[in-house]
Amino acid sequence: MRASTLPSKRKRKLTEAEFLRLPDDGRKYELVDGEAREVLAGHEHDVIGMRLGARILSCASSRRGYVAGSQAGFRMLSGNIRSPDVAFTLKERLPDGKPSKGFEEGAPDLAVEIVSPNEDAADLLRKVGEYFASGAQQVWLLFPETRTVNLYTSNSSSTNTCNSLTRLSAASFVKNASLPAASATAT
Repeated sequence: MRASTLPSKRKRKLTEAEFLRLPDDGRKYELVDGEAREVLAGHEHDVIGMRLGARILSCASSRRGYVAGSQAGFRMLSGNIRSPDVAFTLKERLPDGKPSKGFEEGAPDLAVEIVSPNEDAADLLRKVGEYFASGAQQVWLLFPETRTVNLYTSNSSSTNTCNSLTRLSAASFVKNASLPAASATAT
């Protein structure tokens, strides 16, 4: 399965308001370069995301920030709307310390993407770059098939690849959030 774009009879780009008015067909979309792009995710994908979100939630003090699932949208500096599979955002970065009712301005502090085997590497790296340009502190790319995680940090151009024996740490913004990579990628 390849990610698809909603068929469009018009040549101009979708606005954010038009994107919000698209009919709900049960699929997940992101607004990328003015097009509604489908983000492929199945049941296993969602189970991994929910388990990881629950683990982060159990480590994160509810007084410090919010954990969100894949339905939360974040407005990147590029204008794209991205929806990581799991996100953690510090309250101090949110207006009035509360999540918005619509898309959040900027990236979450931690963005986690669960990578499907058919995802395009260039698109993934572009997404990682957008997260950092928009304020993320860490981005995790989880590869369930190989049970590995690529961990990116905003203050480094390098990537740490973690195998199933490595412990993942969500930096200082999520206190005590350390878990085995194997549990992050397991179903």
